[in-house]
Amino acid sequence: MNTIPNRYVLAITGASGMPYALKLIQELKKNPGLELHLIISNAAKDILPMESRGWEKIVTLADHAYAQDQLTAPMASGSWLHHGMVVCPCSMATLAAIANGLGNNLIHRAADVCLKENRPLVLVPRETPLNAIHLQNMCKAQQAGAVILPPSPGFYHQPQTIDDLISQIVSRIMDHLGIENNIFKRWGTEMFEFKV
Repeated sequence: MNTIPNRYVLAITGASGMPYALKLIQELKKNPGLELHLIISNAAKDILPMESRGWEKIVTLADHAYAQDQLTAPMASGSWLHHGMVVCPCSMATLAAIANGLGNNLIHRAADVCLKENRPLVLVPRETPLNAIHLQNMCKAQQAGAVILPPSPGFYHQPQTIDDLISQIVSRIMDHLGIENNIFKRWGTEMFEFKV
């Protein structure tokens, strides 16, 4: 039996929500020995500079980076072992392609490989409101084995900054990848007593 290397795939698509992806890169790379493979879609290259200052420096933390048209990249094959993939943010077009088994680019193909190999696949769809097609595609992807994790932060941890809100979502993504983290105050760690 092959030992799976401590490697993960992160795909960034053209939906709004780049700060989630950039914070995820930073948190993942705090884990010694973790190998991060990054796929950036063509649309993401346009949105990143609109939403995030200094994004270029953060994406260079990844160990390897690929364009969406590099279909010969390692994660396009099921024989390349890894611990899971995140699409963050996940555009509705990417969600539709994954939910319907299309392999038009490396992101779609790598996600399809995760589903067929029963590896963790976390989709972080950033859109509102959602139409019936979006919801049906989310259901299809979830039924195929993906985790649908919309960036809908809670407030029980009493966030004080935007980074606090982002950290909660990034923590939940890492939870679903099985990566230990403690980047926000979890429910139950310090219960609040409410007086009526």
